Amino acid sequence: MRIVWIEDELQLLQECASFLGKEGIEVFGTDSFEKAEELITAVRPDLLLVDWMLPGGVSGIDICKLNERKWQLPFIMVTAKEDEFDKVLALELGADDYLTKPFGLRELSARIKAVMRRISKQPAALAQLQRGSGEWQDAFSEEPVIRRGELIIDKMKFIAELSGQRLELTRTEFLLLWKLASYPGRVFTRTHLMDEALGDGFIGYERTLDSHIRNLRRKLADHESERAYIETIYGVGYRFAEEE
Repeated sequence: MRIVWIEDELQLLQECASFLGKEGIEVFGTDSFEKAEELITAVRPDLLLVDWMLPGGVSGIDICKLNERKWQLPFIMVTAKEDEFDKVLALELGADDYLTKPFGLRELSARIKAVMRRISKQPAALAQLQRGSGEWQDAFSEEPVIRRGELIIDKMKFIAELSGQRLELTRTEFLLLWKLASYPGRVFTRTHLMDEALGDGFIGYERTLDSHIRNLRRKLADHESERAYIETIYGVGYRFAEEE
């Protein structure tokens, strides 16, 4: 596994790189965003680790946004910020996990591997949706394209459009939207939704799931839709609203 780590604490970077190397994880580190772009192009990493606070006026949040637009790589934010708002912000902008300094080397390794396990399960989850199988196989799961009002979701092209405009969704957001929209009116518990849509590697990250749902709702609302597509069933989970 290869990762690019953008970190201005060079001693921390060297210590972590040495430990991760023994774990089979090759670290390419830099404290410069410009050098990081070159590294990403040359190395083609499996994952990005990025410090929130960086020199030169570019923050980890800026890189997180760029990653969503340009590379779509698994992303872990590393920072000394402990406020819950900061964690939620990073997750809503596309980070797959959030690691707060100071942290242990074993925790760092475990979080990297956990993110990669979750990501590796997502293509399998999408393939299962494309095939349709088990208790979920019905008329909805066989559709190559889902149409719900002005919302169109194409599972073969991995794109979603609302009122003719493309929704810029992350992998996780697309999988959640597809699963919910496949069964309008059916209530999913958080655990069931994480398991069915994202794979069992996601279990235990309910707050992260809620952040992805909030972000998905925001993107739907940004396209001036008058309809609330995703409804919260308090104390239970979520469902896709049935058509009126």
